[in-house]
Amino acid sequence: MFHRNAAPGVWRAPRDGLYPPPQVSRHYEYNHKRLECANSFQPLELERLSQYKWNSPPFTATPVPPPRLPMTNGRKRQNNEYSPHAVKRQRIDSSHPQVVSPLPWTPPHPPRPNKVVAESSRSSLVDFDHSSPGPFFHCHSQVLVVPESPNSLQTFAKDKLSSQMVELFEACQQQPLDLERKELCRAQLQQDIQRVYAVGRLYLTGSSINGLGCRTSDADLCLVIQGNKRPDPISVLSRLKNVFRSLSYVERIQLIRAKVPILRFREKGSELEFDLNINNTVGIRNTFLLRSYAYADLRIRPMILVVKKWARQHQINDASKGTLSSYTLVLMVLHYLQTRKEPVLPSLQRDYPECFNPFMEVDMVPEGPKNIPPYISRNQSSLGQLLLGFLKYYATEFRWDKQVISVREATALPKTNSNEWKNKFICVEEPFERNNVARAVHEKIKFDAIKAQFAESFRILKLNMDLNSILPIRAIINKESSRR
Repeated sequence: MFHRNAAPGVWRAPRDGLYPPPQVSRHYEYNHKRLECANSFQPLELERLSQYKWNSPPFTATPVPPPRLPMTNGRKRQNNEYSPHAVKRQRIDSSHPQVVSPLPWTPPHPPRPNKVVAESSRSSLVDFDHSSPGPFFHCHSQVLVVPESPNSLQTFAKDKLSSQMVELFEACQQQPLDLERKELCRAQLQQDIQRVYAVGRLYLTGSSINGLGCRTSDADLCLVIQGNKRPDPISVLSRLKNVFRSLSYVERIQLIRAKVPILRFREKGSELEFDLNINNTVGIRNTFLLRSYAYADLRIRPMILVVKKWARQHQINDASKGTLSSYTLVLMVLHYLQTRKEPVLPSLQRDYPECFNPFMEVDMVPEGPKNIPPYISRNQSSLGQLLLGFLKYYATEFRWDKQVISVREATALPKTNSNEWKNKFICVEEPFERNNVARAVHEKIKFDAIKAQFAESFRILKLNMDLNSILPIRAIINKESSRR
């Protein structure tokens, strides 16, 4: 993710003139609308190597090994020489590990019923996302049949409720221009921060990067300051607060002394809000874990967006007010999808531990998911069926008093008497730090309100099978559209 030795790019001046041109071009090579970019995330930092791109390999009924394309005279491949299986070589010094050629995939564990399985019936695989395999993917010889084109959400939108979910998702999802705008601000902030903290590196994290953002989503920033002595977050943020007051492109600067202290501010003249933390690198790790889940199946992103909008509408999505954070809600959705009789998702951490090593150097975190092959689920439920099942699960099936939600293990773990879980109303395990991300729900009245909302929305939706019965679709779309 954060390689060095780049040649400077070309900077284009913003229309509004808020930001002076940074010395080096920095941008995220990521298109939210193209699923084939799911494993091609490339933020360009102060020093960058040449751009890396990977395009999806063509899928055929009989996979063949990817050919090695020779490179001659050190020149770049021409368009007519390009192989979709070949990974563009990164121009780095010889001490850096070389990019390996694509390898055959072998299951990390004995095959499970929900893992990739050869099927004679095409219908069992129609939810496969063709566009998301990483550059190291090569079909295992036993995987014989892959459907031709279930790369559209319409595959899972055959009913009114599902179609409404797709409509809401397509209207509200973060657009490439939204990300560009956030990145432009991050790039200039990085330059201004380095006048005070020369070794500081500033990264976008959270929903802006993991594929789960909306047009109205705020932007999370993590400033990484490495050194022999761990900096005090409050001291650093206090100093930055004074620095930011002199910047022409930010306003409404506020230091929030939470468990993870943040500096909150807005882009001047807009509603785009930023939350900046110091050395909270677990945020970078879970950004790429959630990103990997978000693109594992076409249904994940619409499902999560609708759930977050529903929770916000019913006032149970605000950790500062004792309800559920968006991160907690995402983990609750993933857990539900992992625990179906036919799972929609596996546990990526369990099946590919080397890709999500919690001790991996932060610069290498985005590289891990590129080694994960595509996941094929036999679960053919529509989006509407999954939403109704999600509400039912937490309204009638999940044992709040006895179970801990664990996306890491893809199961509900028994609640123990440890301080992390004892006397907690809702227990949701953070996949890396393994603490309780639902600890904000510490009042029984708020917990009861959350449970009641799951039960009431399930009852109403089951009766009407109309998303408008629990969520004002048009009002939400109009609000998101106003940010265009």
